[in-house]
Amino acid sequence: MDYTASYNTDIGIRKSTNQDSLAVRIIDTPNGKAAFAIICDGMGGLAKGELASKEVIYAFCEWFDETFIRQACEDSFSMKTLHDDWDSIIQVMNQRLGNYGADNNLMLGTTVSAILMYKGDYYIVHVGDSRVYELSNDVRKLTKDQTFVAREVAMGRMTEEQAKIDPRRSVLLQCVGASNVVQPDFIKGEVKKNAVYLLCSDGFRHQISDEEIMDKLGPEATPSNDELQYGCVYLTELVKNRKETDNISVVVVKTF
Repeated sequence: MDYTASYNTDIGIRKSTNQDSLAVRIIDTPNGKAAFAIICDGMGGLAKGELASKEVIYAFCEWFDETFIRQACEDSFSMKTLHDDWDSIIQVMNQRLGNYGADNNLMLGTTVSAILMYKGDYYIVHVGDSRVYELSNDVRKLTKDQTFVAREVAMGRMTEEQAKIDPRRSVLLQCVGASNVVQPDFIKGEVKKNAVYLLCSDGFRHQISDEEIMDKLGPEATPSNDELQYGCVYLTELVKNRKETDNISVVVVKTF
């Protein structure tokens, strides 16, 4: 399996700071190539959201650059060690950001959605309402939003269409840094060849449809990295033209 990647991030049309952060890595290992991508959305209404998202990105990238590479070289990687490593990062960062907020009389927090693709499988960790999609024959959402409206839909108290326009659609059930307890979702699956794995903040997806995403970033629309980059920028500008007020960020990793 081989990978190529692209990304785009934009402050948007209204906010004074970009509180989204992201990173992507593709490396060679003794067991073939590995790809890692992560996106964090600092809490829009909370002070220092950009600090929260950057700190969590840094912690995960440090894990990848040091711990994962060592495990890959030693062939000691396992799903259990990954689960333990990622959960530890999230719990430590939740405590650290919470303490920083308490010491400075402010609240800060961030979502986190990350994917590792290695030896034919993908592993996802997820907190909040950023998303991970798989674009193959169709658009498949791999994560579940940890939001008030998503819970209401799951309980049958609200429809999907109502949730899309509800003013509480961005109210999170948990985030890293502003929750007493954080329980991440962990997801595992098989990586598809000639597919695109897309991570985005909620600002990227509010104003566009799955069909529009597939049309510009699906595997058939992106034969090279140039098209991947073009699709990221095109959709970002489309979202801005439709008056999305949030920061807008997307990372894509294509398999081939």
